[in-house]
Amino acid sequence: MPHIVPHLWFDQEARDAATFYCSIFPDARIHSAVVLKDTPSGDCDLLWFELAGQPFMAINAGPLFEFNPSVSFILNFDPSQGRSRKDLEALWNSLLSGGEELMPLGQYPFAPLFGYLRDRYGVFWQLILSDNMEPRLPFVVPSLLFVGDLHGKAEEAQNFYLSVFNNTQRGVTFRYPEGSEPEQEGTLMYSDFMLEGQWFSLSESALEHGFRFNEAISFMVFCDTQEEIDYYWTRLSAVPEAEQCGWLKDKYGLSWQVVPKALEAMLQDPDPKRVQRVNQVVLQMKKLELAELQRAYT
Repeated sequence: MPHIVPHLWFDQEARDAATFYCSIFPDARIHSAVVLKDTPSGDCDLLWFELAGQPFMAINAGPLFEFNPSVSFILNFDPSQGRSRKDLEALWNSLLSGGEELMPLGQYPFAPLFGYLRDRYGVFWQLILSDNMEPRLPFVVPSLLFVGDLHGKAEEAQNFYLSVFNNTQRGVTFRYPEGSEPEQEGTLMYSDFMLEGQWFSLSESALEHGFRFNEAISFMVFCDTQEEIDYYWTRLSAVPEAEQCGWLKDKYGLSWQVVPKALEAMLQDPDPKRVQRVNQVVLQMKKLELAELQRAYT
């Protein structure tokens, strides 16, 4: 069964960022790190880490893309799951150090305590005290914001993703009510859904924002077989010129990476020559071919 992992693209701060996050988040650790040599961006650090049970990957790959609010991460502090207001306030203060407050931490109509910030590395976080909310969401939930020419397409996108993936679940849906101008009545204020065990949320806004999805945050779909790789590649890829090294963009501009699960072990091999052989093959591909990667690995 596939699993989905958020991937963060940094300029030169991936190791620093992962170390910082693992120092302030609960149940956090860096699993491994490897240097990929001779890439178009030079030598790149590639890291696997975990924050409160949520796996992440991060790479140093040059100043090509910047984080923006089109993708942020919601942190759900549910007291029934042992995460208190005090825990929220402590993590808020840590993430805000060197960062920027976008919505002050306080009470809002939708939550007794909520705050929205950009951290020192440019990543966007929403912290919410979410007692008694259903379904019970995990602590970390990637959040997608549809703006600009994507406004009005959030529900369509959600239905599309639910149709592509197999192990799915719908959560809650809240729509903008009458009188929410400039928001359009009936469009999505907030909705959440699950794909292959990974929860997402999405919302949309009619305001002018000046940003859109980019490669700074992508979602890695780890597949068991070439047949799975082919399936997701065919259904998700909608921008041929964006296809490279297992990366693709869907019809909404969101970036995905469709990769074999075996690639994780290949890139974490203690033999650097094996790692570099595999990486050089990856750099020559668009859609990844598992058999070719295995030949390079052996």
